Amino acid sequence: MSDLTRVSISLDASLLQAFDRFLEAKGYTNRSEAIRDLIRDRLVRDEQSQGSGTRVAVVSLVYDHHARELAAKLLDKQHAHHDLVMSSMHVHLRERHCLEVTVLRGPLEAVRRLADELIAIRGVLHGEVMVTGDEAVFNRLQPHWTSDPTPTESSSLPSLSPSHSHD
Repeated sequence: MSDLTRVSISLDASLLQAFDRFLEAKGYTNRSEAIRDLIRDRLVRDEQSQGSGTRVAVVSLVYDHHARELAAKLLDKQHAHHDLVMSSMHVHLRERHCLEVTVLRGPLEAVRRLADELIAIRGVLHGEVMVTGDEAVFNRLQPHWTSDPTPTESSSLPSLSPSHSHD
């Protein structure tokens, strides 16, 4: 942790109070970690919008599965771009509507173009795209002092077996 640098900022009292409420709602135990996460988020968002390198996108689509040929069109589009499609999941929301979540990875321009094409298919009721960086982006942003989250023998995890008591 020797690479940590202490900084000081000035905030309006009302902004700090709102931030503290945000921290509590999100489960942060200190302001520093929340600020680090916000900075990382902004840096990733800025980097993902720039034109080069590999990007990962999550495309979510909601559609009426009764729409003529829509499921086949979505599937055909994904197969035509098998080099970009990493995974796809289909969820039945109710009797008529489905949620399709597709993960894409590739050059930013190609990923965005495919995401836009999927959303533009006639019959898609709602679509969103979330683009993020690939592993290289996070390797640059992840501090080298971050510990491995794998539990060790010294850490105590709750038992998954039921407890039995004899009264």
